[in-house]
Amino acid sequence: MKRPLYRFLTRWLVCSLGLWIAAGLLGSSITYDSRFKVIIIAGLVLAIINVFLKPILIIFSLPAILFSLGLFMIIVNGLTVYIASRLYTPLHITNFWAAVFAGMVIGLVNYLVTAILEERRKPA
Repeated sequence: MKRPLYRFLTRWLVCSLGLWIAAGLLGSSITYDSRFKVIIIAGLVLAIINVFLKPILIIFSLPAILFSLGLFMIIVNGLTVYIASRLYTPLHITNFWAAVFAGMVIGLVNYLVTAILEERRKPA
């Protein structure tokens, strides 16, 4: 039972960290009133969207994902970030392309954190 909770908390941390980094890189395209609480709650909203809504989006966009050899997942990630910004209004993303870039940053942070955690789990 610890495993699903651990995975969700890790996903929440990664989403929050990725949003914070993306906000720093994009400057005025992503605003959160310089309150860290907004980033934490927005990360939670994004993690919940990734658990429940993202699999449905992937199923519906499967032809586009297959046709683009997986590159359409960048758009799906951006869409989830954009939906999170619309559901939690203190996080403001100016346009969809800023959300796509934020999705790419979150995906990169997710990849790096997962690689580090997997490396730590390997027996020596």
